[in-house]
Amino acid sequence: MQHSTGSRARWLGLVAISLAVAIIIVDSTIVNVAIPSIVDDLGIGSTQVQWVQESYTLVFAALLLVFGALADRVGRRRMVLVGVLIFVAASILAASAPTGDLLIAARVVQGVGGAMILPTTLSLINAGFRGRDRGIAFAVWGSTIGGMAAVGPLLGGWLTTSFSWRWAFGVNVPIGALIVVGLLLFVAESRDADARGIDVVGALLAVVTTGTLVFGLIEGRSYGWWTATDAVPSWWAPSLSPVPIAFAVTLVAGGAFVWWGVRRDRLGLPAMLDVALLRIPSFRDGNVAAMIVALGEFGIILSLPLWLQGVLGYDALQTGLVLLALAIGSFVASGFAGAMGGRLSAVAIVRAGLVAEVVGLAAVALAIGPDASWIAIVPGLFVYGFGVGLATAQLTNVVLRDVPVALSGQGSGTQSTSRQIGSALGIALLGTILFTSASGILDARLAERSVPDEARQQIVATVVDSSGTAIPALAAQDAQAGEDARIAFSDATRLAALTAAGFVALGLLSTLRLRSRPADGEDSDAPAAREAPPA
Repeated sequence: MQHSTGSRARWLGLVAISLAVAIIIVDSTIVNVAIPSIVDDLGIGSTQVQWVQESYTLVFAALLLVFGALADRVGRRRMVLVGVLIFVAASILAASAPTGDLLIAARVVQGVGGAMILPTTLSLINAGFRGRDRGIAFAVWGSTIGGMAAVGPLLGGWLTTSFSWRWAFGVNVPIGALIVVGLLLFVAESRDADARGIDVVGALLAVVTTGTLVFGLIEGRSYGWWTATDAVPSWWAPSLSPVPIAFAVTLVAGGAFVWWGVRRDRLGLPAMLDVALLRIPSFRDGNVAAMIVALGEFGIILSLPLWLQGVLGYDALQTGLVLLALAIGSFVASGFAGAMGGRLSAVAIVRAGLVAEVVGLAAVALAIGPDASWIAIVPGLFVYGFGVGLATAQLTNVVLRDVPVALSGQGSGTQSTSRQIGSALGIALLGTILFTSASGILDARLAERSVPDEARQQIVATVVDSSGTAIPALAAQDAQAGEDARIAFSDATRLAALTAAGFVALGLLSTLRLRSRPADGEDSDAPAAREAPPA
């Protein structure tokens, strides 16, 4: 993106970059809606269902830092192009998969492509935009993430209901073709001209550290945080769950990663994560804030669809339409950020967005109930989406504003990894809160009605193990038990939403360490202004 600041080509390039972000974000949410149809068509079991959903996230998170750093060396546009081609090829494989195992393999390859795309789109923006345009570009990028996370269930519901679950993957093919054309025509190549090689050991340690951490967070509730549950694969012999073992590996590999990076820095050798980046206050403190914010930012997308379908009885398409309010709010935020970019600093916009997120989540929580309607939920979702669109984009802007262009890939990979780890931790915590509280509340309500222990345990297990989707069938068999389940799941969802609001509020407090700058000079004196020579 070497064109002039007002060049139309550069903004068309941003459209291509945003579309690349859109397909990987949509794909992380679209599958959840398509799972019932996939189960019916391929006849897969619960373990395979879990890995269809989670293999993508696991591989994606593990490789973000590595591919972000590699993009600085091999070329950022080239990395995105290769990532899109891999992602599209894997989508074709997924769309035509005849078995669950092949579908899981395709999802793993999609995760590889997605990890090549996300951090590199960030580094392209960081390298190509300055001043007010930079704020607008990050606003578009951030709103795409917030909006597409909500559009995914709607698109998935429509494609699955009207056509087939296979189109949830097949839709990536024409979009991928548009992205490739846009990147080749409108985005210039950039790389670190002084790159000195690849830290292979650091890359392996980064993959092991992030992969085992995210695996533990994802699987903790199903595999057991300490003692192995029945969900653990049959080949796993120990009574100890694999989750604490994964966390132990995380600690060892993480410690080795830090030691190795510091050692190479002292020897003047290139490292997977340049230690100099951690000496930049906005980068260091911004990553901490981003991780904390991510704890609560997208947890509502986990619990709310379950409540809408299990308690209110909405189908996948209706659920997607309700969540569309979040997407609309996020896209409106990009226009607001563009208009206010010359008046407010990026840090001020971040804080305003986080306040809106807290308010929106609280409003959604107050509206949740067994007899609620979508009309009561939509305003809070809109406000929440508006906040996500502001905060996600401009917090990323703040994190990267002082990062030298030559290290854009490393900086972007680190920021993306911080968010992914925070999101995984938040989903693990909020999921545990949702299902534990639903179980406790339902058990207490059934006990009050003197339901026998065995029947009570069976009802609770049915509701919790199905993530609430069995509530309508339960109500058809036993109206009172169904009503108890609806109330319990509503109360639990409300608690999860309020907890998410608490996490975001904590993230708001963490932004107090970030320094504001005049709105019209966000990066005028930043090291990032030192453009790397074009490839």
